[in-house]
This record gives sequence, structure tokens and C-alpha cells, in this order.
Amino acid sequence: MPFDRKTPYRRRGVWIAAAIGVPALLVTALLVGQALTPSSTAPDDRNVVVADPTPSSVDQSPEESIPPAAPAPDGLPVVDYDPAPGGFPADPFTMDVTPLTDGVHPTRRIAAYDAPGGRPRAFLEPSIRGVELTMPIAQRRAGWTAVLLPSANRRLAWLPSGGFETVPLRDQIVVERKVHRLTWYRAGRAVRSWEVSLGQSGQETPLGRTFILGRTPPPEEVYGGVDIYALGSVPDDPESVPSGLRGAHIGVHTWHHDDELGENTTNGCIRLTRSGQRELLAEVRPGSSVVVVDQLAAPPPTA
Repeated sequence: MPFDRKTPYRRRGVWIAAAIGVPALLVTALLVGQALTPSSTAPDDRNVVVADPTPSSVDQSPEESIPPAAPAPDGLPVVDYDPAPGGFPADPFTMDVTPLTDGVHPTRRIAAYDAPGGRPRAFLEPSIRGVELTMPIAQRRAGWTAVLLPSANRRLAWLPSGGFETVPLRDQIVVERKVHRLTWYRAGRAVRSWEVSLGQSGQETPLGRTFILGRTPPPEEVYGGVDIYALGSVPDDPESVPSGLRGAHIGVHTWHHDDELGENTTNGCIRLTRSGQRELLAEVRPGSSVVVVDQLAAPPPTA
């Protein structure tokens, strides 16, 4: 389920009130405890099949002229943990499960535009409330890079060159709503799958591409004592969730029991086993893409 400062938890119609302490990282929204940790331990990759480093949804034509970037006024909003400002374009490939293999980490405040050479809409900073920000690259044009926008669903932000560094991303998570399955991929190859619980009717887990924003210790015992991944996505209908969850993000986390795996019982979050969550936390770094689809055309070999 999404998280907020005071989060009512629901299990089969029973609300469990939980007052959540909030870290400096996410003071007004969802996560609690220490600052999110952007790094994780990585295993040896020598025996991993490497995917195509330029997926079909990331296009680049070096012969195109470079549209200039209009100056960004100082009064633009800053993309934060709160809902992102409007005016950014839809992600045209939001249901594409092709791995996104590179991310962008701002090294200073940079302007985000609604198109190459378009209008500046907001600023992106190197971190969101103390958490290092890495966003997957979704498209490229001459002199411009489109990233998945944090704190918004299925939206892109276009960045002119300069002010950021490129970070390699080797992992991807794909969630299938119809079969309640989460699959972890590395370099385009399915590594492991788990059965998960997803959003209940009216609070469905949002479809489309997003990414892992960061991690936090569990705020309450109901989370099973395992750290939580906060995603860049938010509930599709903020008014449908309990008032204490409005403004919160979707998360990947465990629960104090596994009785509801394979069911739609959360407020939109993705809930899996403790062992599965621990493995993802150890292996998959923040910035890695997450794609939620209804169902893959063929089940992964790990299913």
C-alpha cells in the first residue's frame, strides 16, 4: 500500500492505525526511518547474458539538428516527493518491457522540459529530500534525453545536455497484475519470480513504466521487519485511497504474513515475501526500472 506520515493499514476490511515517524528524506509523505540507501551489493556478472544496450524505445539520430534549450526562469517548481507539476508529456512506450539500461543522475539543479527545445516546466535536483535521484533514460534525441519523471505516472521529462551523469542500470522488475507475479530480470534475462499481492478494486496498482526511487526501513511491525522500496509512481486516483495515504507513493514491500499473496488487497502497493524482498534489496539498485503490465505475452522461464 502507499505510505504516509500517518498510514491506516487495511487487511480484509480491518484498518490498522499506524502513526509513522518520517525521516528527513520524506518529511511530508510516505517513508520513515533512516535516509534511503541508493546502493546495493552486486554479484559477479561474468556469466550474465548482456542485453542490447540500446532498446527499441531509446532512439537517437546523430544527424538531427539540436533544438536549443530556452532559459529556465528561477520561479519554476522543483520536482519533489509531492505530486509532480503538470505539463509533462505522456510516455509513449509506457507498456514496453524492453529493459532500460541507462539512468540519469543530476549533478546540479537542471531544468526539465516538455519536449526537445520545448518549454521548461520544473527543476530536477541531485536528490529528493536527501535521497540520490537516478531516473531511467526512456528516449534520446539529438542533444536531448528523456527520463521517467518521478512523482508522476507514465510521464517523461526532457533534459538538454549538461548537468547530469549517466549511470548503467542492469536490472528490471516486471509486475503482471492478472497473474499476481513479480519477475526480476538482469541484463534482459529472468532471474527469479514471486507471487505478489496487488491493489484492490478502485486502488489498482498503476500500469506502466516507473522506477525504484529509494529504500527505507519499515515504519511498523506490519511490514515484516524488511526494508521498503518506494517507487516513482503514485496512486492513479489519489482520492480513492484513504485520506491518510493521499500524497503517498506506491511501494514494493513485504507484510507480517503471506496469507494474501495472489490477491488484490493492498492500496496499490506490490507486496511479496520477506525472502523475495530481501533478495531484491540486496541485488537491485535504486534507479532501476519497474514495469507494471496486465500480463506478459509468454510467462517468464522462472514462473
